[in-house]
Amino acid sequence: MQRTLWQQVCAAGWSAAVRGATPLLLWRLWRRSWREPGYAQHWGERWGYGAHGGSGPRPIWIHAVSLGETQACIPLIQALAARDPSACFLLTHMTATGRAAGAQIASRLALPGRIEQVWLPYDTPGAVKRFVAGHQPAVGLLMETEVWPNLVAACSAARIPLGLVSARLSERSLARARRVRALIGPALQSLQFVLPQTQRDAARLRALECPITAVTGNLKFDREADASAQRQGQAWRAALTGRGVLLAASTRDGEEDALLDAWAGVSLRSAPGRAVVGRTKPLLVIVPRHPQRFDEVAKRIALRGLQVARRSLGDGAEQLRQWGLCDVLVGDSMGEMAAWYAMADVAILGGSLRPFGGQNLIEAAAQGCPILAGPHTFNFAQATDDAVAMGAANRVADAADAIAQGLAICANAVLRQQMANAAVRWVAEHRGAAQRTVRALEPWLPRPHPQRHSRS
Repeated sequence: MQRTLWQQVCAAGWSAAVRGATPLLLWRLWRRSWREPGYAQHWGERWGYGAHGGSGPRPIWIHAVSLGETQACIPLIQALAARDPSACFLLTHMTATGRAAGAQIASRLALPGRIEQVWLPYDTPGAVKRFVAGHQPAVGLLMETEVWPNLVAACSAARIPLGLVSARLSERSLARARRVRALIGPALQSLQFVLPQTQRDAARLRALECPITAVTGNLKFDREADASAQRQGQAWRAALTGRGVLLAASTRDGEEDALLDAWAGVSLRSAPGRAVVGRTKPLLVIVPRHPQRFDEVAKRIALRGLQVARRSLGDGAEQLRQWGLCDVLVGDSMGEMAAWYAMADVAILGGSLRPFGGQNLIEAAAQGCPILAGPHTFNFAQATDDAVAMGAANRVADAADAIAQGLAICANAVLRQQMANAAVRWVAEHRGAAQRTVRALEPWLPRPHPQRHSRS
């Protein structure tokens, strides 16, 4: 598309800003690698180096920025692999948690040697050109919301079809996009296809002149419940000898303090422990969203005089005994959220008690876990509204309300089962996004090859 002079100026300014930020980006990677070693690896890929195309079929490229998007792309990869048993995949990420999750996909889906993982390079013209030329993807599928101006321009110049799948856009994101429309507008309008999750997302994306192809649904509904995680969570639960379990899932900074204040205020000082649900005291499990905050959250719990246990110390007999005696358990491990949902009586949705926009609640629902959502769910507005309407979730005003409602659900087996059944039904009714996505992508996907080839 032809850019206006102002759009060209904005694009040049963006490129100069990303180049100028290189020292800061290097410092940030180094700093984050202290607590997340994955950030110390493959730095050259962040600038597009090290890519080399092979002699086999060009890969289907899927960009999944972080953990949630990586997990969501699993059913899409399954559907694409079923369509073409010879297909190869390039999986890119920006976060260490996303890359770590992606590393397990090839073995989990029985696709050895067919999934390559790299970092998506930073959005400088040179870096993205090296990336595109080196990997030569047949098509690019950007999960949910990831659009970068120079990346889109490089794909357009190389005639690589590129678009958004399982796309979503909140009202806040729409307002931000409008403020930088001269920069982001040409990139969005240059996409070949956009497949929104919902009609609401489609309307907001149309306001930015995105080429809407079809509304295909949310890929996260198609993830199969992890049976091994479910068994693990149930084993943890069995070791607690009947204690009610409130799970604060994927919490953000400031939410833990509010929850702990509310927890301490619910008659927590009666011997032999804490507030009684039935004949046993409940257990609060806090799983922070970001691993660099695990130690900080554990310290905040201890400073309140509460007995704290940590998942990272293991789940052997002695550790499980400590879980049964503690006031608060910190889920300081990665990739086990499904097990925590399977363990819990009710989950408080992290990111929704403060204005972070909430987290994905579909994984909790798939495990049959009742959900409590705070007032800030703008990132998952329709999903949350639908879950509440189905009876799978309740709204809460704040952390104190979340603790109070959570304790009530723990104490009411009938209500708990009703919400669990509604959660499972809600997920089942929304499945099928992966197949709808593949059908909508058919004009841009490479033709199935009769034989499997390597790109080495």
